[in-house]
Amino acid sequence: MIFVSACLAGVKTRYDGTDRLDEKIRALVVSGAAIPLCPEVLGGRGIPRETIEITGGDGAQVLSGRARVVDQKGGDHTKEILEGVDEFIKAAKAMGVAAVILKTKSPTCGHKKIYDGTFTGKLIDGSGVLSAALEKESIKIYTEENCGELLK
Repeated sequence: MIFVSACLAGVKTRYDGTDRLDEKIRALVVSGAAIPLCPEVLGGRGIPRETIEITGGDGAQVLSGRARVVDQKGGDHTKEILEGVDEFIKAAKAMGVAAVILKTKSPTCGHKKIYDGTFTGKLIDGSGVLSAALEKESIKIYTEENCGELLK
């Protein structure tokens, strides 16, 4: 069993109420091989919602309390993101999930590249909060860009 970012499976969970459907990933869900989850929704964030980015670092720094997850108006959403990540990790452990497929660039799910916290579209090296937490748990992370390796 694997978990996938819900938006990649066609669930309209993105901040703007849309999805980022990837047919290969949706096929995994339909076949019963994957479960779609959205850590932001698990943490209580609504749909639609303000866009967020990490300021002061990346997901690892958010986990250690040295960075925050904020919206463009400065509203702090760190607590909701951490709660959603915690629920995602608990579910993954309970189900013995060894791999996930996450949405790239997201402040929550992004893996290896995320937006820089200025809301200008600039990318930096680093992972989102969920990716950082999954790395600590030694759960293998794929994105829609490299999940072909997992689907072979």
